[in-house]
Amino acid sequence: MDLRSGTLEDREELLYELLDRAPVDPAAAETVRAVVRDYQDHHRSLYTRALNRADDFVDASLREPLLAALADTRYNCQAWAAMGCAAGGFTEAVPTLLDLLDDRDWNVREQAVRALGRLGDASVVPALAPLLRDPQEHPRQYAADALADIGGPEALEALWHELEHRRFARIGYIASNLARFTPAVLPRLAEAATSADPNVRYWAAVALGSTGDSSAAPILERLMATDHAATVFDGRVDVAAKKALRTLRRIQAAVAARADGSADPAAG
Repeated sequence: MDLRSGTLEDREELLYELLDRAPVDPAAAETVRAVVRDYQDHHRSLYTRALNRADDFVDASLREPLLAALADTRYNCQAWAAMGCAAGGFTEAVPTLLDLLDDRDWNVREQAVRALGRLGDASVVPALAPLLRDPQEHPRQYAADALADIGGPEALEALWHELEHRRFARIGYIASNLARFTPAVLPRLAEAATSADPNVRYWAAVALGSTGDSSAAPILERLMATDHAATVFDGRVDVAAKKALRTLRRIQAAVAARADGSADPAAG
């Protein structure tokens, strides 16, 4: 039996076996790549299941078939082609991915955003930033993640604008992604922690905790001890600061544990 014959159930089972072996078995990886390379000859179920694990087997040989599938509306697997392009680092996909941000299928839009986070640069920030205003939280989360993945001052400014000009009550996805710009963002977060707006102070505290930076601890300790203001969703700044301080200490402990584990045993 191969991936072109037998029942669909049997072919899916074989595909899963091949995917499990693909990271260490070149022959298995090449068999899976053939599904992507000759995608029009294979059932969509096989194609989508394979590309759900694209990072395990995609290589440069799949550049052209993945770019073709990304634009192929008849095969209707553009979301999974986006995953494959992202895994392969195929930046040629960026123009098509930008077009897919307006697709009617939410899954296509989501995967286009995620792929742009891996493949894009500052030039795609103006297309992603408006998604932070989407009425649904999931698209806002994906856009914030993608902007932080891209990094750079343009992405930081897009996220910072949402902290200062809060459109939605709960913006934890903004705070957590701002923390990824450490250390550059630390002075701005420290200043935001003194804002006249308790909502800004609340989310600044959350972000500071997520940085894991020791310089954030005194700021969080001050907020925890003195700032009992309430937010628009009945949260409290001092409570947020207390939780953020715990988060900061967990991050620091995890970093220290990794450092100890990676130390040369002979060094002691």
